[in-house]
Amino acid sequence: MGAPEIIRFTLDNGLRVVLAPDATAPVVGVSVHYDVGFRSEPEGRTGFAHLFEHLMFQGSESLEKLAHFKLVQSSGGTFNGSTHPDYTDYFEVLPSAALERALFLEADRMRAPKLTQENLANQIDVVKEEIRLNVLNRPYGGFPWILLPPVLYQTFPNAHNGYGDFSDLEQATLDDCAAFFDTYYSPANAVLTVAGDFEPDRARELIDKHFGDVPHRPVPPRRSFAEPPPTGEVRDSHVDPHAPLPALAIGYRMPDPVNELDAYLANLVLAGVLSDGDGSRLQQRLVHREPLVVDVGAGAGLFGPFEARDPDTFSVTAIHPPDVSPDQVLAAVDEELEKLAVTPPDEQELKKVTARWAAALHGEHDRLVSRTLGLGSFELLYGDPSLIYALADRMAGVTAADVSAAAKALRPDSRAVLLVEPSTTEGEK
Repeated sequence: MGAPEIIRFTLDNGLRVVLAPDATAPVVGVSVHYDVGFRSEPEGRTGFAHLFEHLMFQGSESLEKLAHFKLVQSSGGTFNGSTHPDYTDYFEVLPSAALERALFLEADRMRAPKLTQENLANQIDVVKEEIRLNVLNRPYGGFPWILLPPVLYQTFPNAHNGYGDFSDLEQATLDDCAAFFDTYYSPANAVLTVAGDFEPDRARELIDKHFGDVPHRPVPPRRSFAEPPPTGEVRDSHVDPHAPLPALAIGYRMPDPVNELDAYLANLVLAGVLSDGDGSRLQQRLVHREPLVVDVGAGAGLFGPFEARDPDTFSVTAIHPPDVSPDQVLAAVDEELEKLAVTPPDEQELKKVTARWAAALHGEHDRLVSRTLGLGSFELLYGDPSLIYALADRMAGVTAADVSAAAKALRPDSRAVLLVEPSTTEGEK
């Protein structure tokens, strides 16, 4: 049995379209990915991409505030949006009969969101409250995805806090919003994906009807965020007034996710060998045998894999008792990486990781919302939505030697180490 059908085409205004029909259930997913994430934010506007994501739900020239919510939910659907390092996505999942409604809604706000001073002020407050809830007032808030990048990276796009900084958010103006929309929210800078139960010819007619007259604007030049890796170990610390125990995060640079995909996949397998399940190397060494930590994990990508272009980050995180020093944990991690660099994992260990990863991938993409978003992001970042169906086989092709090489590349002399220190006094909110 071959891969599921995927139909791709581009409208005259530059909007790329991905259709993935699947009649197994009477539901349809619609997503729009814009090629702008928090790494594209202008300096001095930290958190602006996240703020603008919120503004896109605040009405349009033809719909009042909250109308989007009511129209989707009254159709029996769900919706959301999220901001990532290199893209922002918006999506709905609805009964198949509501496909045209979803297409109208996405085209309507692509054409002209309602940008008012009232909406801007309100959403600045909403984003600030979200930051308080998820970062400032939570143990290990922002660990490691906000706190580690400024240690590992030097440039503003890679190092700054994309979730948002209060002082920068408060400086945002309507002119900033209009310029951001004009620059990045062009149909030529977006991918529309429709997946699920629909007739492709009918979907194409509806897409032409609703998106065809959205005005074309030039695609902004895609910036390179490349920067050299650290030339030595770089350390920093962060005091967390809510953390019950010390923690540390180790950050390494990874191969280019797009242009070195197989090497990138080897890092995913390495992460599984290190920390996936009780039988993994770091779980056995640091949690069960010694023990040095109460929790440990390794991962490719601070938001998960396939979320960003180059550069991307491999991280190891651990929470440890106060009587264990960070250097003890670092030494144990280095020893386990050195063992893997010298002696590749055996076939059984490798297959266990790749089989578990493939099963999780298939389970995730069985959910229509995940499949719709995955097709759109792979079209946007890789120019090939069919990669979503090829990943399991590509992962199965990773060899023990590939994993060993990935481990060897994670060197102590080219990494960032973030130390999280508990505090008994409340810090500034």
